[in-house]
Amino acid sequence: MTAALKTIIYPVKDLDRAKALFSALLEVEPYADEPYYVGFKSAGQDVGLDPNGHARGMTGPVPYWHVDDIRARLAALQAAGAEVLQDVQDVGGGKLIAFVKDADGNLVGLTQDPAA
Repeated sequence: MTAALKTIIYPVKDLDRAKALFSALLEVEPYADEPYYVGFKSAGQDVGLDPNGHARGMTGPVPYWHVDDIRARLAALQAAGAEVLQDVQDVGGGKLIAFVKDADGNLVGLTQDPAA
């Protein structure tokens, strides 16, 4: 089951500048602040900054759909014609992510929480 769209990841080139901008926009400090990822939580949304996103094919912000079975959803997207840009990856603590490109070049992310 696809639960909700609760996460968006921005590829960034200058993590410090992006962190300052999103701190000012969201009026919160990051909950995660690492050289490879900065994450904010605001109004029920998770907003992430990925300094390696461009190198992995991110051309702009990527919305991540929260799903119960990431491998099944990824297979369904592939069967529907999507191109996998990032296969299922554990990003820590059992949280899984993946993202694809659709026929129009739009990026669609998937995430599965460890409890699912």
